[in-house]
Amino acid sequence: MISKSLAKVINVLPEKWFIIIARKLANGYIKRYAQLNVEGFENIDKAKGAKIFICNHLSNSDGLILNKLLKEKYDPFFIAGVKLSNDPVTNLGAKIVKTINIKPNSADKDAIMNIVKTVRAGNNILIFPEGTRSRTGAMIEAKKGILLIARLTKAEIVPIGMEGSEILLPINKDGDMAKEKWNNSKVTVKFGEPFTLPLKETDEDKHQYDDRVLVYIMKNIAKLLPEKYRGFYS
Repeated sequence: MISKSLAKVINVLPEKWFIIIARKLANGYIKRYAQLNVEGFENIDKAKGAKIFICNHLSNSDGLILNKLLKEKYDPFFIAGVKLSNDPVTNLGAKIVKTINIKPNSADKDAIMNIVKTVRAGNNILIFPEGTRSRTGAMIEAKKGILLIARLTKAEIVPIGMEGSEILLPINKDGDMAKEKWNNSKVTVKFGEPFTLPLKETDEDKHQYDDRVLVYIMKNIAKLLPEKYRGFYS
């Protein structure tokens, strides 16, 4: 991956040139290092109207890969933690995809309403429900923000299973990119069948229902992955 010093130079360029150069760099790295295998792409069109794409999260390359696959036809807004813009390297990725920033681990009502308005206006969004990259490759417990967004938008959800990007762009024990280096890797991206939230059962309280639905959402991702990636949702 590019060095932080080069990233800082690119970040001060005029926006037009910044986007052109950053996009060329990102696409060049993906083409050079990733052997992309895409399955189930045709499932996306089974969903009607604006879509919520959800995916497990392995590395900072995930957003760039998904943007490359989805931009031409579906052009989603990525829901991204504001801290991404604090690092010159990850800031490159955050700027070449369409993003809606949200404060992690907080009730960011303004961001939630912005997301809902975006979907109701007919735009697609993409969320990593775990809220952060997995340091082991195995899925971790999801945040409940996806429940609120799905309820308020009533949009169909398209699950995506990603494997191999943790080798393409690994992270170290602190959750940062390991030596900022890309590696050759086969990356498989599987698109599953669209779904909507199940109905509440008569004997469930809100807490029980939320827990059940969150597991249901995440298992729609997990079933697209090999066992070793399923982690919390095995």
